[in-house]
Amino acid sequence: MDKIRAWIKKHEGYSAKPYLDTVGKLTIGWGHNLDDLGITVDEAELILSNDIKRCETQLAKFTWYTSQPQNVKDALLNMCFNIGITRLLGFKRMIAALIVKDYTKASIEALDSKWATQVHGRAKDIALMIRQG
Repeated sequence: MDKIRAWIKKHEGYSAKPYLDTVGKLTIGWGHNLDDLGITVDEAELILSNDIKRCETQLAKFTWYTSQPQNVKDALLNMCFNIGITRLLGFKRMIAALIVKDYTKASIEALDSKWATQVHGRAKDIALMIRQG
């Protein structure tokens, strides 16, 4: 199995991002045909776990995150997963409120955004978790 695996990798080449193969099929990794095969639930679970770990690692660099109660950390992790660390860092007034543990203001600031109008219920859930401190 290791030999065939290495041989296929050699011929396919690796791509971390989706691309169109020579016949126009959306492909990723070492020739995985997303158009025809998609991904399995197990593959999706692995990707989800890796994405959550990435967000946790990114957030762990900030004391305004690490000093929060678990439900606030969970809310921020959910938000980071949804919009990415760069956009999350743009919520300066929310972060300022988190620093002083003003969870009501932080939740209001989360909802006072274009993001909240785009994700509706998710933003409300996240803001509620933040508000509860």
